[in-house]
Amino acid sequence: MKIKSNFPVILLLLFFTSFINGQNIAKNFVEPPREFSVMPFWFWNDTLKADEILRQIKDFDEHGVYGFVIHPRMGLPIGMDFLSEEMLSLMKVAIEEAERRSMKVILYDEGSYPSGSCEGRVVAKNPAHAARGLAKIDLETGEKPALKDGWNLVTVLQRPNGKQMAVVEQPSNGHIRGIHWVDEAKGKEDLPPAGDILNPEAVSSFIELVYDRFAENFKQYFGKTVLAVFTDEPDPLGRGSKRGIVPGNKNLLPQINKILGYDFTPYFSDLWYEDHENWEQHRKDYHRAIAICLEENYYGRLSKWCESHGIALTGHPAGSMDLGAQKYFQIPGQDLVWRYVEPGEKALNGQHSTMAKNASSAMVHLNRRRNSNELYGAYGHNLTYDEMVWLANWCFVRGQNLLYPHAFYYSIRGARYDERPPDVGPHAKWWSNYKDYADACRRLCWLNTDSRQVCEIAVLGDANWLPDQSAKIFFQNQKDFNYLELSHLISDATVDKSGVHIAGMNYKAVILDGLQIVPDNIKPTLNKLAENDQLIIFKDSPFISTFPKTKVAQTAAELIAETEKLIQPDLSLSPSSENIRYRHVTKEGIHYYILFNEQETSVTTKISVPVKGNQWWLDEFTAKATLAQKGQKITFQPHELKLLMVKEN
Repeated sequence: MKIKSNFPVILLLLFFTSFINGQNIAKNFVEPPREFSVMPFWFWNDTLKADEILRQIKDFDEHGVYGFVIHPRMGLPIGMDFLSEEMLSLMKVAIEEAERRSMKVILYDEGSYPSGSCEGRVVAKNPAHAARGLAKIDLETGEKPALKDGWNLVTVLQRPNGKQMAVVEQPSNGHIRGIHWVDEAKGKEDLPPAGDILNPEAVSSFIELVYDRFAENFKQYFGKTVLAVFTDEPDPLGRGSKRGIVPGNKNLLPQINKILGYDFTPYFSDLWYEDHENWEQHRKDYHRAIAICLEENYYGRLSKWCESHGIALTGHPAGSMDLGAQKYFQIPGQDLVWRYVEPGEKALNGQHSTMAKNASSAMVHLNRRRNSNELYGAYGHNLTYDEMVWLANWCFVRGQNLLYPHAFYYSIRGARYDERPPDVGPHAKWWSNYKDYADACRRLCWLNTDSRQVCEIAVLGDANWLPDQSAKIFFQNQKDFNYLELSHLISDATVDKSGVHIAGMNYKAVILDGLQIVPDNIKPTLNKLAENDQLIIFKDSPFISTFPKTKVAQTAAELIAETEKLIQPDLSLSPSSENIRYRHVTKEGIHYYILFNEQETSVTTKISVPVKGNQWWLDEFTAKATLAQKGQKITFQPHELKLLMVKEN
């Protein structure tokens, strides 16, 4: 009876397998290559044993996790230093086992974060390479600044109000989080000094101490088992720096002036005071220049090293809106931690709501294959399985295709349990069912890789700022878009009567929203777009008069209406719903629509797409296909993702 009752189910499974094979996606959707696995941060945070490392890797493998980031972390015993011979030998154990199991490894470049210090050894090697910054000293008339040891005078200037001020370079006193507790019972951490990552000599020391050490020990695995090196939110000042200090040093001033095209020296007071009429512009200019210095002196150096050694630079910059730095990552990335994003308002509002599109847009425009997100860190012990899936889907519908779950803990002994929790892996209550989640992620990562995004809207941003409000409107109205950094318009994009062309994309609608600065050399290109009726300014802008032929939209309805004059809807819902996010890609000649109910309420609607052909719903957890009934209303449960496949006639 048991065999007989299961026989129809077996026939149905065979039918689905046969169908999917007929669509030429069985090998790739049902069982995607292991390269598309989630790759968790694996916290090495206690006394390490080779046999326990092997046991945990086996456990990962059995739960659908086919790669990991080796992350030395708070809780290692004193004496086990970052990249010590003992640590390197255990890393080799893990890498060799990963190779044997056809798993992948990413190396982490710090002990533990932010990157750039080598657990304080950059400073130990040369104390002058400690993180530094600029501070002000207010002076009385005729007074000379008193300089302490290690301080350098940058300039003495007279402010517009007649008062005098000195600008001095000094140690920031910034640190990183280390990998040892000084007193575990009291939670007192070792805090190694941060390195001066704006100083090319300090960065050379960091590369020698970390990256060259990786090459000496693991070069034979590069590009095969070892895919990348992860650099983590580098901070020029380090953590816990002095109050009132700003990034920079005396030797950077020529580089800053070159970037800005003017001598910044007379305007230093604007970093602390509102002295000049254009003080806000000067302050923004300075920090933009510092960001570019960091790109050139730090990210660019690491990127070239990785490229020359046949592996990728991955990780993420410090800011959720840092788009400019992504050009130096072979795998652009972002960081979804501290409950930056949750179901509700934070999913669509604020700087952190831009991060996933930041990384995926960089992937598209820089012709990268992957883009990543480090997610779940410090979401707390109250993180639920539903939230874990929701956050992954929040990333997928925005085009991300490599997830670094934060974190799998080697140990949860003592204080380790509460160190930036939760453990989302072997010590989590959902671990027995983790393979379902891991397989679903693998399928969606595969889908978002080597596919062509169907998208005709570009939202303009700069290197360190991205608009969230026009983005919110497009998300709520099922209009996919990418962030386009302004610099692309004069570097590698072309503009003609049909719009902006870059990296195989053709943007017919270009949105200018909230930007207060547009470099003069970019204005002619924007004016051309305005003359071609392709530029839309959202809400009030100082550039409405600069581009007199531009279209102006003051409301969400006007923005959608102006956009739809330029592009045809790619998907429509009847009735409409602001809950649903969507992404449309084509892969291997087949159309896929990722549809995600991001909100807490259910949605019942009819879905229409202009692509003609047979339609199926695919289940990302089981890889099963169900024939879609055209014109039939579909219900999305709260937080439910659906995947529609359309094979053109």
